[in-house]
Amino acid sequence: MGAGRLARDLHPVAWWVWAVGLAVAASCTTNPWLLLVLLGVVTLVVLTCRSDQPWARSFRLYVWLGVVVLVVRILFRVLLGGDVPGHVLFTLPSIPLPDWAAGISLLGPFTREELLAATYEGLRLATLLIAVGAANALANPKRLMKSLPPALYEIGTAMTVAISVVPQLADSARRVRAAQQLRGGPEGRFRRVRGVRRLLVPILEDAFDRSLALAAGMDARGYGRTGELTAVQRRRTGALIIGGLVGVCVGVYAFLDSTAPRLLALPMLVLGMLLALGGFALAGRRVQRTRYRPDRWQLPELVVAGAGIAAGAGMWALQRWDTAVAHPGVLVRPDVSLLALAAALVAVLPVWAAPLPVTARRRVEVVA
Repeated sequence: MGAGRLARDLHPVAWWVWAVGLAVAASCTTNPWLLLVLLGVVTLVVLTCRSDQPWARSFRLYVWLGVVVLVVRILFRVLLGGDVPGHVLFTLPSIPLPDWAAGISLLGPFTREELLAATYEGLRLATLLIAVGAANALANPKRLMKSLPPALYEIGTAMTVAISVVPQLADSARRVRAAQQLRGGPEGRFRRVRGVRRLLVPILEDAFDRSLALAAGMDARGYGRTGELTAVQRRRTGALIIGGLVGVCVGVYAFLDSTAPRLLALPMLVLGMLLALGGFALAGRRVQRTRYRPDRWQLPELVVAGAGIAAGAGMWALQRWDTAVAHPGVLVRPDVSLLALAAALVAVLPVWAAPLPVTARRRVEVVA
């Protein structure tokens, strides 16, 4: 990966475009083989392209979260299933419900078809979560905030703080666990599980300290400061943004509803987008920001983002024209086509296209 090229951090938006493309690809299929291929691609790219920064260690948490989601989805199917015909695996005592809850059953016989359906759905949701976790592990949240347009600066700051919660908690847990081990903490897997309570208070205290430091830093950098805008300009900006959002909503509804007039579809959607862009451009004038060494989009960024877009578009095309492969159901054995494999494996291009992160290069030099 990135051999012979200058070590640098890839643009964070490129990683998010790649991850969103994989999430779209996962949402377009319930084929377990394709979902496992997507999971393998995500894991390989993260292990190859991540840096040594604290947020890069959060990927394991998202993997465990995906496992929990899969197990919970199966347990919910056991709890709320019981009326689907098929090969019965085991039978639990059913709980009768009142008439107003008709159509819902608690416990009862659990079939193989229900198990497969729950596994497919849970695996798809787990793949979505792990794809988002890959973006959090690969993209620098601070540089991501710098890349947002001025009109979305405040919203982007809130989103950046929100998506960096899990990486920060993972880093806090790692440091607290290391400190406890240096002080002679509990050894063994079961003792460490019982010692989780000893981790909670230091982690929460560290989270509060980070919050105070973040608030002080934002205040020192003038967060929330706006430029000089008159009342007329503020009303004009608000009217453009609201009108644009209404136009986009009407256009999307007309696209989804075949009975709506076609005049409300593409023309209204384009008009709404133009109005919204104009409103965002005017709103960006009130935010006074400066950028030091702005990130540039180069060929690796285009390849990484294009790989994610190609994966999402390929799976969408597969869902549209080859439903038997995209959604095989639970009564037949899932099959895989060449187009499906190509759509999933194209997302592995960042392994060769993305440059080696700066911190990873330093790690290699130290080891050497």
